[in-house]
Amino acid sequence: MTEIVALIPAAGIGSRMQSECPKQYLNIAGKTIIEHTLAALLEHPRIQQIVIVLNPADTQFNQLAIASDPRITTVIGGDERADSVLAGLNYLSDLSAEHPVWVLVHDAARPCLHRDDLDNLLQLVDKSPFSSALRDSQYDGELFCGGLLAAPVRDTMKRMVISPVEKISAEKSLFVDHTVDRNGLWHALTPQLFPLQLLRDCLMKALSEQARITDESSALEYCGYRPVLIKGRADNIKVTQPEDLALAEFYLSRKSKEHIV
Repeated sequence: MTEIVALIPAAGIGSRMQSECPKQYLNIAGKTIIEHTLAALLEHPRIQQIVIVLNPADTQFNQLAIASDPRITTVIGGDERADSVLAGLNYLSDLSAEHPVWVLVHDAARPCLHRDDLDNLLQLVDKSPFSSALRDSQYDGELFCGGLLAAPVRDTMKRMVISPVEKISAEKSLFVDHTVDRNGLWHALTPQLFPLQLLRDCLMKALSEQARITDESSALEYCGYRPVLIKGRADNIKVTQPEDLALAEFYLSRKSKEHIV
């Protein structure tokens, strides 16, 4: 049976939130953001373990009640998200496993994940040859390798250009260069789900060659794989800006009411 482990990179400091603490520890709807995030994962019966990658200076996570859950393990991360994800993958790869292991990477500050989205994503494990006879050691660029939640772009997209406006001020101004065709464009969300060893190997290769890695899928893409897009809910937002807090609280309250009903 395939083992599924959730990996939560939480070593960032959340500078865009303009707050005194990392954004995952801000409170919304009675709990910290990371507690909402972890609860959504721990409720799923197929997730046996969660590895949380923390900043070495983090003193807050262990003060949370959820930190004592036996399914949760913490490790120390790096400067960038990719470094933290790799730290978690290295920890997992050092553990002996009798079964294929898939890693579900999810943002710590994305607390509104719904069970139906998670169910749809996890179905990829059962369809993949990496979960059966091929195991994680035999790679083929044409093989189905996993995937990610994503949402189609709905707004008009603009490509900007930065130009100096010397006659007006010394500062540079932003202008529209052209409108981008949004057909075929998707917002990448999390979780993103891949076989442990495949993700680790692709991430190590991409980082060693100084490729620009913005999420786990981009590491797979760099190595020639084509992750599957699973359409996810648009309310699976990542709390990044201060104005996201009220929206996340609204979505969480609505989600709570759906559970009650």
